[in-house]
Amino acid sequence: MTLTLKSAIAAFGTAAKAKLDNVAATGEPEEQLRSPLEALVLDMVELCGQPRAAVTCVGESALADLKTRPDFAVTRAKALVGFIELKAPGKGADPRRYKNPHDRQQWEKLQSLPNLLYTDGNEFSLWHGDELAAFVRLTGDVERSGKALAAPDELVALFNDFLLWEPEPPRDARQLARQSARLCRFLRDEVTEQLAAGSPALTALATGWRKMLFPEATDAQFADGYAQAVTFGLLVARARGIRLADGMDRVAKELGTTNSLIGAALRIVTQEVEDETSLKTSLATLTRVLDVVQWEAISKGDPDAWLYFYEDFLEVYDNALRKKTGSYYTPPEVVAAMVRLVDEALRSPARFGLPRGLAAGEVTVADPAVGTGTFVLGTLTHIAQTVAEQEGEGAVPAAINAALARLIAFELQLGPFAVAQLRILAEVSTLTGGASTVTPRMFVTDTLGNPQVEEEWLPHTYAPIAESRRQANEIKMREPITVVLGNPPYKEKAKGLGGWVEGENREAEKTAILSHWMPPREWGAGAHAKHLRNLYVYFWRWATYKVFDHDPAADTGIVCFITVAGFLNGPGFQKMRDYLRRRANEIWVIDCSPDGHQPDVPTRIFQGVQQPVCIVMASRVKPDDDTPAVVRFRALPVGKREGKFAALGGIALGDAGWVECPADWRAAFLPASSGAWPTFPALDDLFVYNGSGVMPGRTWIIAPDADSLRRRWDALVHAPKDRKEELFQPHMRKGQLGDKHSMKTVRQGLKGHESR
Repeated sequence: MTLTLKSAIAAFGTAAKAKLDNVAATGEPEEQLRSPLEALVLDMVELCGQPRAAVTCVGESALADLKTRPDFAVTRAKALVGFIELKAPGKGADPRRYKNPHDRQQWEKLQSLPNLLYTDGNEFSLWHGDELAAFVRLTGDVERSGKALAAPDELVALFNDFLLWEPEPPRDARQLARQSARLCRFLRDEVTEQLAAGSPALTALATGWRKMLFPEATDAQFADGYAQAVTFGLLVARARGIRLADGMDRVAKELGTTNSLIGAALRIVTQEVEDETSLKTSLATLTRVLDVVQWEAISKGDPDAWLYFYEDFLEVYDNALRKKTGSYYTPPEVVAAMVRLVDEALRSPARFGLPRGLAAGEVTVADPAVGTGTFVLGTLTHIAQTVAEQEGEGAVPAAINAALARLIAFELQLGPFAVAQLRILAEVSTLTGGASTVTPRMFVTDTLGNPQVEEEWLPHTYAPIAESRRQANEIKMREPITVVLGNPPYKEKAKGLGGWVEGENREAEKTAILSHWMPPREWGAGAHAKHLRNLYVYFWRWATYKVFDHDPAADTGIVCFITVAGFLNGPGFQKMRDYLRRRANEIWVIDCSPDGHQPDVPTRIFQGVQQPVCIVMASRVKPDDDTPAVVRFRALPVGKREGKFAALGGIALGDAGWVECPADWRAAFLPASSGAWPTFPALDDLFVYNGSGVMPGRTWIIAPDADSLRRRWDALVHAPKDRKEELFQPHMRKGQLGDKHSMKTVRQGLKGHESR
């Protein structure tokens, strides 16, 4: 008998009605549609002109709490085609209209999939990501119509589009970033879900991950690191021309021959789970979609094609993570200016007297938060230009190979680290004509972490990453560094994130290197000292310690960062400024945000950063802690960022645009005020108490009149003991009383007050 659409739908309706008639005895309605739907899919395969034997519907787990697992994965000729999500009859096939929280949350996750078919037996919808490609409604009702159920011809077209789907190669780096971000996010969600479900393989892997890299990582942070390691490992593999369809293990092995660290990470995070079913939806989709990536076609030979790749990736993957980690990448115009100014200081006969500047063999350069490698690339490019001008083009390859041994890059996140390696290796190949024989010194490590931490035993599989961590710690402990250059991450209220720099516990804080910047009480900084607990300050302290303090026999060099500008004049940073004036001989400050706080976006150096930012370069040629450094200041022009870039390109250390700042040890890194204003008394001189205000954490102490407050206080004071805490509204931590409750004695408040 010849198969027709009418006969196929009639068979589906008959089988579905028979199953659904017994739903009370046998389970959920959508479960009863599984076998009729499988038969319908195969009939539709034939109606679409495809061989039935080539297509397989693989039933996924039917656990109701799984949100990242569609009901079926569909393969054609053993290659993944897409997924089918089955819903109870009557629920519809437009997930945008679902009211049930489980269904809505599931749709938020599943819309990352590139080819997904939704059906409740009555309606069929085809989705490519979050875009609706086709929608068809059957005539009749799957629960009652039986063989009378009918479908329009558009259903065949819908299935044809679904079955013949092929991933499209992305046209440019931004499209690839957004595409891979959606799939990486889906993998992260699936890992999170499987960890919560108690997956033995992932739980064991998370334990090893913590030992290997991040001891304090939560399950959520592990899921994020896992997903990025896999996604960027696969992207690096494609950049090396490695086929992903050959399987994760083979990809990791091949990648390991050219890039041991990323290859090792990929092998570690996939070998334990590839053969089990826990992550097959996301891993299969990632390999299928990314296998068509053509790296050369995307970059078109432009080395800056990858400049903002990770920012574009984070915008889709997790924009909150970008803000949380301060992941904003530096425009090449800014990098070029900073590299050039450092090089000028190194070449200057009055300073370091190194004619080759950054190309000099005595100079070791480190970027402690390399991101996607822009500063390392800028340094390599500048070295190549210097050598070409001084010695000719033929000397460049050898100079670049020598420079790679003196360039150090640390990065905590595997995603940007992978992008940095791609960019740097490609640039090195260009600069050396493919003759590079040296591997860049790049390490996945926490720059702020304790370099003396004892190594735990790790399985042999972890050896490349364990060795990378060991080498990074060796550099942090022992190797002198001449120049620290970069754009460290920003994060306010970062207490506890400074690692060894901050002191990893309360006792260690007393002697940690950050303690040297804590202003004494008599300086009147008060609560303002809390602003030192910012990630960029931790990196400033690490860099200055490494260059100026770490090795008495090698205590000269340069630190040059672009960071937020609060330390230029904030009262909490007095000791930091005092330190920099003592350790450095010269300090140059470039105000990159003369437009003020929250300026118009087109005026910002970093368009996603609202705070003022500055470039500061501190140079120490000879030890002289008794003479304050000369601090010179200048501001870029107000207006569009392009004007700021142009001005940066024309700045030299010896030009006339600098203004000298006051020489007082703790003074702001700003020019002295002029006119009558500096003669006025400071606000601190007029007030007994200078604090940052009150953050009560509860609202009952706030009222428009004194009588209301008095009545509330009397009610609290005279309440029975078992009611006091309820009225007081104490701080709670993990179900226990926190540090504020009605029985706590406050031993020091405002002057002259002590209260309970």
